[in-house]
Amino acid sequence: MKFKATSTIILCTLLASTAAMAQTKVPEPDYTLSYNVGAVSDYRFRGMAQTSFNPALQAGVDFAHKSGFYLGTWGSNVSWLKDYAGATQGALEIDLYGGFKGEISKDFTYDLGLITYQYPGNNAATNADTTELYGALTYGLVTAKYSRSTGNFIANPNSAGSAYLEVAANIDLGNGFTLTPHLGRQSIANVLNNAGDCTDYALTLGKDFGNSLSATVAAIGTNADKGFYTDSQGRFLGKSVLALGLKYSF
Repeated sequence: MKFKATSTIILCTLLASTAAMAQTKVPEPDYTLSYNVGAVSDYRFRGMAQTSFNPALQAGVDFAHKSGFYLGTWGSNVSWLKDYAGATQGALEIDLYGGFKGEISKDFTYDLGLITYQYPGNNAATNADTTELYGALTYGLVTAKYSRSTGNFIANPNSAGSAYLEVAANIDLGNGFTLTPHLGRQSIANVLNNAGDCTDYALTLGKDFGNSLSATVAAIGTNADKGFYTDSQGRFLGKSVLALGLKYSF
């Protein structure tokens, strides 16, 4: 009887220890560092072609602290500086950004930050390098974001204070599929007859294949002014397109 009682105590102790271990959560890391590489058939920025309807290779690095602070950089080849802005140099875009994300209440979050679009070596008549402040609110599936340039916007002279307002939703369709409708409105300060102002819209279907690989197909269009957004080769940069993308994250 004594042996049986002792065995029972040991068994109960082991079961209690196992239950306690099962309830113990893995501590959240102080920060994460992630990378991504990919390609798109037609790189679009706010509806406008950045590579003259040709493919682009892209890559990025992101640092995120558990406090909500984040930093990142992202790069892509571009050709609009030469084809549209008249530059003889500048074939690369490098974005540097940082900010802070937080929660207001359940399912209601915010994101405040700064981003600078750098085009190394560009010699456009007005330097294309651009810096914007931004703020975003997300409630459930829907995100609204406002961006405002602190200086000249994308090679447009006297265009400080240019702004972009966008709304998008992220809809989970199941089986790794997502659907993202997007609507944006760009305004460029001090352009004659507001010719630079335009609306862009997109509908993107994404598929997560697992193992960090994902793909997208996006229908993109604008109501941009053809006279303002046509490049030196007579190509309208805001024309509608079906763009494909492939990305690997690690």
